[in-house]
Amino acid sequence: MVASTTPPIFSTTDLEREIEEEFRKLPPAVRSPNLAIPDYVEHRDGVTEIGKLAAEAVVREYEAAAKDIETMGAELIKRVNQCETMTRGAFAVTEEIKETAARYREEAKRVFLEIENCSLMTAEVRKTCNELIEKIVGTVTIDIDGLKPSRRSGKP
Repeated sequence: MVASTTPPIFSTTDLEREIEEEFRKLPPAVRSPNLAIPDYVEHRDGVTEIGKLAAEAVVREYEAAAKDIETMGAELIKRVNQCETMTRGAFAVTEEIKETAARYREEAKRVFLEIENCSLMTAEVRKTCNELIEKIVGTVTIDIDGLKPSRRSGKP
């Protein structure tokens, strides 16, 4: 006789019952913790124990993901607050930078005028020195024959 290679066909109820029996054989440490299901879901009448367990497991996974999403949102809010703080700080620093730049410009103007004043004063000193040198040179003549300097009046 030839043995059949196809597995025996079970009804859904038989399969659920076998899964449930195997699940109950597991030691308590392997089972998922018996957590209450979220308030926004409720078991309906007539659902099998396996169906309830599966639905609870899925809703717990969704709830865990939803809590992770909320945690991510809270972290995002923290980062937004940090960005706002940094932005306020950047605006304050920008104002300080503008004030510092204005002070540098004022100092540049002061140094510029100081240098130009020194240049004008130096030019005036040189002009005065040259005029004095011309007066000194123009009033002293040397008598080449007698090798004696003689003084003339400052008039030509």
